[in-house]
Amino acid sequence: MEPPSTGGIASGAGNHSTHKFHPCDEAVIATNDDASDCKRCAVRLGYWKDDYIGYFVRNQERKAPEINRGYFARVKGVEMCVEKFLKKTSGNCQIINLGCGFDTLYFRLRDTSHQVKNFIELDFPTVTARKCYTIKRNKALLAKIHDEDGEVRLSPTDLHGPSYHLMGVDLRNLDEVDNKLQQAEVDFTLPTIFLAECVLVYIEAQNCRNLLKWIAQKFQAAVFVNYEQVNMNDRFGEVMLNNLRGRGCSLAGVESCLSLDTQRNRFKDSGWSGARAWDMVQVYESISAAERQRIERLEMLDEGELLLQLFQHYCLVVAWLGVAFQDIDITCVPV
Repeated sequence: MEPPSTGGIASGAGNHSTHKFHPCDEAVIATNDDASDCKRCAVRLGYWKDDYIGYFVRNQERKAPEINRGYFARVKGVEMCVEKFLKKTSGNCQIINLGCGFDTLYFRLRDTSHQVKNFIELDFPTVTARKCYTIKRNKALLAKIHDEDGEVRLSPTDLHGPSYHLMGVDLRNLDEVDNKLQQAEVDFTLPTIFLAECVLVYIEAQNCRNLLKWIAQKFQAAVFVNYEQVNMNDRFGEVMLNNLRGRGCSLAGVESCLSLDTQRNRFKDSGWSGARAWDMVQVYESISAAERQRIERLEMLDEGELLLQLFQHYCLVVAWLGVAFQDIDITCVPV
């Protein structure tokens, strides 16, 4: 039961369970800062609109054009899938963002006509503590989370609003995940879209299978949108792996990132009804020609070979439970 609404901010929300770090967890956590910095740079240059990323990231460092264009394709690819899901459900749905980092999708959706029943974000407590702190000290963010009658409850790592929940959790601990989702008043019967951007690749294969199987057993109708590496067994993939290992990141789930087939099979072998996968070359080409032309004028590329190689080594996967959402794909949604 929710406590009586006071319209204010209450401390002590959620029970923060002890979190046991694995050796490379700190390096994985640091990837959130890298991704957030890159998104902030691309937004500042005009690749897409995000009025909220600047609250979480202050870095002004300029990234290479290939990086900016790569993040544009990543954000737009995920957005296309989310848009289709929201149109199909007319907002009678939940969004669960796994390894959410400083992602701002909830705040951006609040500025559109799209409203959802519940929006849940999960990440390491170290990350959610920083996100909670930023939200707490910025009225523009808080105002998006609670209405006049709603209360926002805060603990150091968790935040609960009327329809937004941000919680620290280890995704490898399913009892903890279950407990946190219950705190967020999850509805297992409601159509749900799961989002994960470069998250599953850092989870050991068996733990990842357990997580995906658990979701498939718990939820009646769901979509999973997964963005991460692919084609990791060629020379360029080896260089990417070595760079990450040099920063202390062991890609524990890399065996699912060898091809689009292994990406699809990760879900099919874990009880999901089906899955599709596209490399980012295909995703980029699915974005409207006018939008691609607009962003290609923002910065010149010296040559396109590096961008092509990057696009060939990342992918977007859409998996589904049941039949209602099996047609969600990357074709562009008319505006």
